Amino acid sequence: MQSTISSYPYLSLSVWLPIIFGVIVLAVGRDSKAGFTRVLSLIGAVVSFLPTIPLFTQFSNTAHGPQFVEKAAWIERFNIQYYLGIDGLSLWFVPLTAFITIIVVISAWQVIEERVAQYMGSFLMLSGLMIGVFVALDGLLFYFFFEATLIPMFIIIGVFGGPNRVYAAFKFFLYTFMGSLLTLIAIIYLYNKSGGSFDILAWHQLPLTMTEQVLVFIAFLMAFAVKVPMFPVHTWLPDAHVEAPTGGSVVLAAIMLKLGGYGFLRFSLPIAPDASHYLAPLIIVLSLIAVIYIGLVAMVQKDMKKLVAYSSIAHMGFVTLGFFIFNEIGVQGGIVQMISHGFVSGAMFLCIGVLYDRMHSREIADYGGVVNRMPKFAAFSVLFAMANCGLPATSGFVGEFMVILGAVQFNFWTGLLAATALILGAAYSLWMVKRVVFGKIGNKHVAELTDLNGREFFMLGVLAILTIYMGLYPAPFTDALQVSVADLLQHVSVSKLPPVH
Repeated sequence: MQSTISSYPYLSLSVWLPIIFGVIVLAVGRDSKAGFTRVLSLIGAVVSFLPTIPLFTQFSNTAHGPQFVEKAAWIERFNIQYYLGIDGLSLWFVPLTAFITIIVVISAWQVIEERVAQYMGSFLMLSGLMIGVFVALDGLLFYFFFEATLIPMFIIIGVFGGPNRVYAAFKFFLYTFMGSLLTLIAIIYLYNKSGGSFDILAWHQLPLTMTEQVLVFIAFLMAFAVKVPMFPVHTWLPDAHVEAPTGGSVVLAAIMLKLGGYGFLRFSLPIAPDASHYLAPLIIVLSLIAVIYIGLVAMVQKDMKKLVAYSSIAHMGFVTLGFFIFNEIGVQGGIVQMISHGFVSGAMFLCIGVLYDRMHSREIADYGGVVNRMPKFAAFSVLFAMANCGLPATSGFVGEFMVILGAVQFNFWTGLLAATALILGAAYSLWMVKRVVFGKIGNKHVAELTDLNGREFFMLGVLAILTIYMGLYPAPFTDALQVSVADLLQHVSVSKLPPVH
């Protein structure tokens, strides 16, 4: 892997600017100066987004290996490096994270009235830590960022969530933390095995026996499967979504679940390629269960947030399926699906938040006929529901179509089972929209609703444009992936078992 040291610290700025702004917001923000705190948070979010722009404008689609590399000694005694870089696998998640943070700050503008500084500061710091996960090329640095993301999200759910928030926050923390402990053991094992290096790209070249690979794969699977979340370790997610504030649900669905999917690409597949092939049938079966069974579970939900939360698990099942069928279009489709899911699921949670701010209910039965009072909102709701079930010309179609195409190339029946998700997705997404948005006005509370204000229209409008743009012209997203995905699959196709003497 060739890599050149970057002359501009774009990645460091992307990671540390939101964290620094988050600390400043916490330090100077007071509820008596809530307006100032909100403006400062928005400035912080926008300024933090700026250094991510050169990443995709200056990214070379033909170069191999990491780009924008930054490397410095961190803890020399243990050979721990401050080592950052991105390739096609991680490129789009950095600007996506920074962009979603801007949307979250805007979404809370009038909604959060108490502890504004703690709310905004937590999201800014969380943004920097999540970007750190996507750009870290040192194993321990990755683990530091991966675990540190739990703290702001724990605070966001536990302090600003619903009535059952403490239970949901602890369940979220314990599931994700317990899963990560085995990963730390695997990281230390690889450090010793490589002669004292935490360089992730060096670990990719390690010759490991089949037993070592299977154990390392399972150790990483524990952390990444919980984060995705895969069936059967998915039960923390609906609770976390239902109790989290709107911004928390948006970040959880749009970015945080992607940390697990990204972990498979950066660790599991390249470090343990033989074990990945050996255990692929298990992952494929679990992915198909997520796609079909969780899709059916979503259909019977009465709470809008719970329905979209289960829908997220089903869509992330597509992602893991795409990664473990080992063909180019499948892996690319999985990554495109993660990016699209960031736009669509984030937008759907914002739509639910818009209704909740007005009626303080997420129960589907409490609505009906919303289109009569909120036609602009209804238009956005229908668009995002369509994207959620994979309508052509929306971003939701691109990733799902690529994964199904890859699955059919891999095995016809696998592709057929995956394709049922399009039917199930249409069933739960459109049935929810039908009951909430259409029909006659359901009750006097719906009759008193007011349509989107300028702030809400802007948030949903920007996400709608991105959803349609990606659906109509996915080339900028897929072109950046091609070289990195081809390199990964070539690497995974070659056995890393040590020679037998």
